[in-house]
Amino acid sequence: MSSPLSFSFELFPPRTPEAQAKLPETIRQLAAVRPDYFSVTHGAGGSNQEGTYETILTVIEHAGVEAAPHLTCVGSTRAAVSVQLDRYRAAGVKRIVALRGDLPATAMSAEAPGEFHYANELVSFIRKTHGDHFKIEVAAYPEMHPQANGPSEDFDNFRRKVEAGADSALTQLFYNADAYFDFMERCDKAGIEIPIVPGIMPITGRSNAVKFCSGCGADLPRWIRLRLEELQDDKTALVDFGLGVVTRLCVTLLRGGAPGLHFYTVNQSAPTLRLWSSLALSVPA
Repeated sequence: MSSPLSFSFELFPPRTPEAQAKLPETIRQLAAVRPDYFSVTHGAGGSNQEGTYETILTVIEHAGVEAAPHLTCVGSTRAAVSVQLDRYRAAGVKRIVALRGDLPATAMSAEAPGEFHYANELVSFIRKTHGDHFKIEVAAYPEMHPQANGPSEDFDNFRRKVEAGADSALTQLFYNADAYFDFMERCDKAGIEIPIVPGIMPITGRSNAVKFCSGCGADLPRWIRLRLEELQDDKTALVDFGLGVVTRLCVTLLRGGAPGLHFYTVNQSAPTLRLWSSLALSVPA
């Protein structure tokens, strides 16, 4: 018997008072379709970890569903991570997204500064200090992490996170389903059996799509980029086109066996909810 599909939404800590004021309503609108959980990111180098905590509390207050903070190890210490884990546990958090985090611009290698250098070390630490209390999500990169030296090295990094105790994984955004299916084939050959949920980014504008893909090393297929360029002066047509592209991607992934979808909402409810409706996803009873 197959497991039920998992659907989740990602938020980031608001950066302005206006964005902070809008966030509760955005959360309520997204929570209405009853996702399994909300994840909450933070800034490069852990700069917004306090904002992550406050946003987690906002989700708990307004969503009525599970909240999962991103926890990174860049520039951090075991003592600092212990404090964060204890604070999240006291708030009722039962899921952590464990990441290395963005390196400082001056970093000379992929090794993070601080007492943890890679995400697998953070996963091991969480398991050692909190046992099975937290469900641990890690990142997966179907198209390779932009700072990896090659696909094989990147896959070995992912395998170490799984061996350290990760329960499941969320992928970086992508627009090529074959990249995900190839990654899953490699996992199958390596004996990796944890659920790996595709990360989905709605397309709402040309510049944003280019920026997000450039920032994480994801491929924006040429045909999509050309159509976005052609439609950039017609917002309605562009959004309709983007909805069609991402809807077909999601359908292909789910039909191909993906265990669910993780939506990068960028703190906007409308694009994700429109995609949800287009996919005809049901609300759990």
